[in-house]
Amino acid sequence: MKHAVMTGLSEADYLEGERTSQIRHEYVAGEVFAMAGGSKAHNIISGNVFSLLRNALRGSGYQTFIADMRVHVAAQSSYYYPDVVVTCAPGDLADDAPKDRVEWPSLIVEVLSPTTEAIDRREKMLAYRHIETLREYVLVDQERRWVEVYRRTDSGWAADLYSPEDTVTLNPATPDAAGLSFGMDDVYDGSGVV
Repeated sequence: MKHAVMTGLSEADYLEGERTSQIRHEYVAGEVFAMAGGSKAHNIISGNVFSLLRNALRGSGYQTFIADMRVHVAAQSSYYYPDVVVTCAPGDLADDAPKDRVEWPSLIVEVLSPTTEAIDRREKMLAYRHIETLREYVLVDQERRWVEVYRRTDSGWAADLYSPEDTVTLNPATPDAAGLSFGMDDVYDGSGVV
């Protein structure tokens, strides 16, 4: 469950406060929520996914960010901190682009934890769907080897579910581009999750 630590705050005041805050906060339509700390498994899995994506996308024009990069959902007046985010948008990567947030991601990854799973599955999933450039929203379980990939299609959103023996396929680029594939052992390496 999430509890607001402040309400009625403007986006500008939130962004200014976040620049000097010792802890991260998410912002949802004027309400500010403190972020909870993660477990070792959560941290290792997030790092693995970041490394896999960063290495696979190197030289492609895509940039991969982890943990401290905010995503702005303008249509929802919200700012979230996903575990991993990928963008290739010039507005995100240009020299004069904001350095503390991504506006046009193509892929977002959340590693589920018991305290945030409901928020990741409902609130964030619904909010992220308002980002027109988002092609994939990925949920990675941190207690069992299970990955869910929600993909934007011409007819809406479709889900691909991956179990322990599967190879996870992601495609943050256009539908006709070559996808990226990762084994579950790569995703969960060193996490202790079996």
